[in-house]
Amino acid sequence: MSENNRDGKRNARERLAAEREKRRAADKRRRTLIVGAAIVCVLALATVVGVLAANSGKSGKQSSAGPAIAPSGAIGKDSLAIPVGMDSARSTLTVWEDFRCPACRAFETAYRPTVHQLVDAGQLKVEYHLATLIDGNLGGSGSRRAANAAACAQDDGRFREYHDVLYDNQPSETQDTFADNDKLIELAGKVSGLDTPAFRKCVKDGTHDSWVTRSNAAFEKSGFTGTPTVLFGGRNIYADQSMTPAKLKQMVEAANKS
Repeated sequence: MSENNRDGKRNARERLAAEREKRRAADKRRRTLIVGAAIVCVLALATVVGVLAANSGKSGKQSSAGPAIAPSGAIGKDSLAIPVGMDSARSTLTVWEDFRCPACRAFETAYRPTVHQLVDAGQLKVEYHLATLIDGNLGGSGSRRAANAAACAQDDGRFREYHDVLYDNQPSETQDTFADNDKLIELAGKVSGLDTPAFRKCVKDGTHDSWVTRSNAAFEKSGFTGTPTVLFGGRNIYADQSMTPAKLKQMVEAANKS
């Protein structure tokens, strides 16, 4: 065999070996890229799942899931009103309130003695609707938590007394004190017989949270612009700058005579 033939065969073998090495290297790179891409996809999926789970958790804390459980004795459309007073009373006062609302406390402070007098005399019944306007405007959950606790008090037949205690102990508007269930339970101690295991469980479980959410949704759909909204004979008397407790009493007495 000539020297040239040997050199040619050797060069051919070397070229084949080089080609095989290139293919192996290329295959290795492809496998690496495939595995790497798969890992990236898994990590991306895990990230997406984690974000969704986190958002779901946050949403669950901020919204009130589950069925709307109305407090005992609630009346009206979707059982969204808590009645105070005798069914036989001829006149009705409809009140939309938020337990964090300073204007609501001002209304209660000025009008409560007259309203109580008329209710106790059987001349007036009051239908309370609970809103969470301040939670929406300033953040927090004190309006909702206090409304739930008030609904729990209604279950025990002590709504009016606890309602008054909440307003008597209302924190400043920017302080979300009522978001603390323990504080709401502590205030229940001011109402004789209210601080019971059933009441505590109702408050801590948020038994009426979804009902409160539905009540606030009704307030938002109503077209009312703020709390308190106080309706008598279909008229928002709180918006009447000339209204006084004495004038309200006269209106009730006149309506009952007609």
